[in-house]
Amino acid sequence: MLQLPLVVTAQVDLVLLLVFLLALWTRLSHLSYPNAVVFDEVYYGQFVSLYMKRVFFIDDSGPPLGHMILALGAYLGGFDGNFVWNRIGAEYPSSVSVWTLRLLPALCGALCVPLVYLLTLELKFCHLSALGASALLLLENSLIVQSRFMLLESLLIFFVLLAVFSYLRFHNDPHSWFRYCWLLLSGASCAAAVGVKYMGVFSYLMLVGVASLHTWNLIGDRTVSHLSVCVQCVCRVVCLLVVPVLLYVFWFYVHLTLLHRSGPHDQLMSSSFQASLEGGLSRITQGQPLEVSYGSQVTLRSSASQPIPCWLHSHRANYPIRYENGRGSSHQQQVTCYPFKDVNNWWIVKSPGRQELVVSSPPRPVRHGDIIQLVHGMTSRFLNSHDVAAPMSPHAQEVSGYIDFNVSMAAQNLWRVDISNREAESESWKTIQSEVRLVHVNTSAVLKMSGVSLPDWGFRQLEVVAEKLFKAHSSSLGWTVEEHRYGTSQEQKEREAELHSPTHIDVDRKMSFWAKFLELQWKMLTVKQEDSEHKYSSSPLEWVTMETNIAYWLHPSTNAQIHLIGNPVSWGVANLSLLAYQLLAAVYLLRRRRGFKDLPDGVWGQFVCLGCVCVGGWLVNFVPFLMMEKTLFLYHYLPALCYLHLLSPALLEHTHTHLLSRATHRRVLCVCVSAVLTSVFLSYRTFSPLTYGTPELSANQLQALKWRHSWDILYRRR
Repeated sequence: MLQLPLVVTAQVDLVLLLVFLLALWTRLSHLSYPNAVVFDEVYYGQFVSLYMKRVFFIDDSGPPLGHMILALGAYLGGFDGNFVWNRIGAEYPSSVSVWTLRLLPALCGALCVPLVYLLTLELKFCHLSALGASALLLLENSLIVQSRFMLLESLLIFFVLLAVFSYLRFHNDPHSWFRYCWLLLSGASCAAAVGVKYMGVFSYLMLVGVASLHTWNLIGDRTVSHLSVCVQCVCRVVCLLVVPVLLYVFWFYVHLTLLHRSGPHDQLMSSSFQASLEGGLSRITQGQPLEVSYGSQVTLRSSASQPIPCWLHSHRANYPIRYENGRGSSHQQQVTCYPFKDVNNWWIVKSPGRQELVVSSPPRPVRHGDIIQLVHGMTSRFLNSHDVAAPMSPHAQEVSGYIDFNVSMAAQNLWRVDISNREAESESWKTIQSEVRLVHVNTSAVLKMSGVSLPDWGFRQLEVVAEKLFKAHSSSLGWTVEEHRYGTSQEQKEREAELHSPTHIDVDRKMSFWAKFLELQWKMLTVKQEDSEHKYSSSPLEWVTMETNIAYWLHPSTNAQIHLIGNPVSWGVANLSLLAYQLLAAVYLLRRRRGFKDLPDGVWGQFVCLGCVCVGGWLVNFVPFLMMEKTLFLYHYLPALCYLHLLSPALLEHTHTHLLSRATHRRVLCVCVSAVLTSVFLSYRTFSPLTYGTPELSANQLQALKWRHSWDILYRRR
């Protein structure tokens, strides 16, 4: 029998609620200011616009989840993508809701503060330490700046902290089946962190390492039944390995589903990928014949995307008789790789035993292993190679359009079609779908683009050579038929006119999601944009001592400005905490080795767990940058900094509880901590004009904020 009244009781941590409200205030207040493009908003905004227009793009800096979250904020604000992100400082029009563009990163930045509070509690430290850790994040100027704009770092940090907190919540509650929901949330958060930026992999690997250690200890626990051990191990594998992989793939599924239109990055992808997008190549190739036949007119695109995509090309110009270094050439017609659509990219597939250059009826398809000749459409020269050194790559053979100079240099123009992605030995050569290697019959060399630009006599086009298979890199050997028509004109004049008027035979051509996913993933990992020096780039060692800053925004007529500068006091506290933990850990380990146990086993385990999470988190998010050659910025250090802010109060509690026995010493420590926290707050207030861009400071006031000579703070004298 239901009894009335129904009573619901709830416990609310008022300190946690207050911390969250303060975090919302510091991150969301006056979020629309400045009403102008700030630093990397000019970069991420372009992708947001492309999402709004459903236009395909590729960003080699990371997976698409972060861009999709930014695009969601833009969608909620009614943004239509019609804004040109061409310069930092450009004013947003009134039609663009700046507040919603920046809302989700700011909200994630605000949520990081209570997350650190809860994370400290899960590390078995007291509420006072949790308050201290959240206060350090709350008053960290660099985190506030990075959260208040359309940038990805706050999203990354939020998902990383959520993953660690969820896993510790799972680990600390060993007797509840509900804890597996926390483990599942941890795995999903890891997938989200990696999906925002590949930097998330560092924290994910650290978490998997901690989980592996805990699982190994579980396997050795004889008090747990075999069935329970097996079930728990399977659950951990599923939640921390399988689920993140599936979600990672899912981010790309959503990305590719949304972006179905041709865009500016199409040429980085294969012809098959391009043809699957609306517009662009799919518009050009719509209705092309599927099977390449003898007499087909084709353009051949190199599968190599470096240095740039290009097509097999020839023109009415010959190789020089002698090169600048004194080597001789065949003086035959140049064959190059040309990075633009051009009528000179067309070639005709010819049967060696027939003279006709038209497709027979019915068409006779070219199959894997067939011997063919390739005739240049506009000049009628045969694609040829011979034992003459290539102009820029003397270790390889020259490729030319054959001219009979009657100098005892016979034509060697037979090529064997090798379909590298064939499914059967008798498979026919298909437009867009087949990747072929053209093997020179006389020398067994393979046609490839070398990637080297020719001198002025070659019009700076890319060199094409024939190279022995064991010497050549497989990524540059493939060629794909991109444009294709059935030739019907035998006469040269008629054929030249025909090259501008393709025939159409409707063919349905699709590319599976998995094929698109694998190709896009490969391009993201291998196709890197050229790194250039940036005024505000820095080295990892400069981050630790904060010798650098980044000017994010400068008012066009006043001294109002926003800089990525950390809170100098909390930054110093973080470094001291890192050093203190390492020294203390070394002393403990040496004494334990000598048989002295200064700490009970439970406290020692807590101290080790603190080091694994905080010091380990700092190491995995900092050390990899020491080995990177890419352009780096101060904001790359922020995930590592968060771990140190988590470490500082916990280490102080450990010192207060286990190292200081006298009440006087403890009181002195409390006074020092209070002084440090006051200094952190005063430092936050001092630099807040550079954090929020308001109030405007005078030139003298700005000069006074230049605490380090290496900081680049701009000001106008009036």
